Amino acid sequence: MKLDGSYGEGGGQILRTAVALSAVTGEPVEINNIRKMRPKPGLSAQHVKAVESAAALCDGEVSGCGLHSTSLIFTPGKIKAGTYNIDIGTAGSITLILQCLMPIALHSTGTVKLNISGGTDVLWSPTIDYLRFVTLGALSGMGCDCSIRLARRGYYPRGGGEVEAVIAPAKLKRMEFENNTCACIEGISHSSRLPAHVAQRQASAAQKRLQQEGYEARITLETRDDPSTGSGLTLWCGCAGGSALGKPGLPAEKVGSLAAEAVLAELKSKAGVDVYLADQLIPYMALAGGGSFTTGSISLHTSTNIRVTEQFLDVKFNIQELVSGLFRVSVFRKS
Repeated sequence: MKLDGSYGEGGGQILRTAVALSAVTGEPVEINNIRKMRPKPGLSAQHVKAVESAAALCDGEVSGCGLHSTSLIFTPGKIKAGTYNIDIGTAGSITLILQCLMPIALHSTGTVKLNISGGTDVLWSPTIDYLRFVTLGALSGMGCDCSIRLARRGYYPRGGGEVEAVIAPAKLKRMEFENNTCACIEGISHSSRLPAHVAQRQASAAQKRLQQEGYEARITLETRDDPSTGSGLTLWCGCAGGSALGKPGLPAEKVGSLAAEAVLAELKSKAGVDVYLADQLIPYMALAGGGSFTTGSISLHTSTNIRVTEQFLDVKFNIQELVSGLFRVSVFRKS
């Protein structure tokens, strides 16, 4: 199969989803124009490591997988259980690596353990807490047996975060994520190598904003002395999440309010899942052979993931705009 990596979202998501589904289905894939529309086209260290790790999991072969490469060929083999140690070598996103590897590991003959080092809380990717509490919360309802343990946080630019993911083989089942009935917002406000009041101020600002909207909030404080310096806050309520990261010059109170506004926007929409979880669920729903969710909008990431997933699996997605302004995404087996 050949795919144009510049289609739709045109970034790393096409690569991650295509490689994952190639490994699961046994269908070789050639991807060209990888990340063509990005400021720095081609594979970054994070993408190289994702593809190499996927090949290791399925005893596959890959050609063209080097830094800045814009095309590669991935030829999968048999998915194997075992322990895999993955060092991204930068602050590249651990959660995006897991996006590629988790669907593969679910189809292994036994338990897969992934020890990954890199960035846990970095821009342009889900935070590790979002993955642990929003993504895995949804996937557990579909039968996914996965646990993620955070050993160290890694922020940009140093990275150095460490995560252990243990994934057992599972047969996914269909789910309908039509409504989010969560009443209490939870969260983790974290910092490393910074004064303890930073995490506290982030949490207090978020709590104040959430209470203004009538939501109860339970936010845990986490102050660490990991090698990497940084801070952030992730909030979640069922299948809706919101996060913000600290940076030099950005007040801790602003980090807290940004995270609160992000989760409030999703909760006010009354959607079953937030717009970020929507695109992550696409391949899992297809592998389950059915299911549906409502969401506030159809992002480019979601539509791209639908297109790629339909290339590998015998499924068809349907998008329906509802009178409420939400969108319902459903998937069905073609045969």
